[in-house]
Amino acid sequence: MKHFNLTEFACPCCGACDMDEHFLSMLDHARELAGIPFVINSGKRCERHNKSVGGVSRSKHLTGEAADIRTDTQRERAIILRALLAVGFRSLAIAKTFLHVDTYSEDWCGLY
Repeated sequence: MKHFNLTEFACPCCGACDMDEHFLSMLDHARELAGIPFVINSGKRCERHNKSVGGVSRSKHLTGEAADIRTDTQRERAIILRALLAVGFRSLAIAKTFLHVDTYSEDWCGLY
C-alpha cells in the first residue's frame, strides 16, 4: 500500500489487522484519486469489539472488508465519496463525522 500502514486498520481491542488485500488495494487507489489523507476511524474488528460498538453480526469489519473514514468537512466528505465511487465501491454509508465503505456486492448507500 502506498498511502496506508496496516496498523491503521488494527482492532483497538486485540490488535488484529488481517485486512482483505483487494479491499485495501481499492481503498489505496481511492486515496490516490482523492489527493487528500484518509484517516481510518475503524478497520478490522474482532467479534467482541464489533459487539461493543453496536456493529451488526454480519459486519464486513469482521472480515477486514470495511473501513470508517473520518471526515471533518462537507468538502472532504464529497472528495472522498467521489473517489470511493470512482474506484468501484458501491456499499457506502454517510454519517456526520465519517464515511463507511465496505465490499458488499449489492449497491447500497445509507445514512447513519
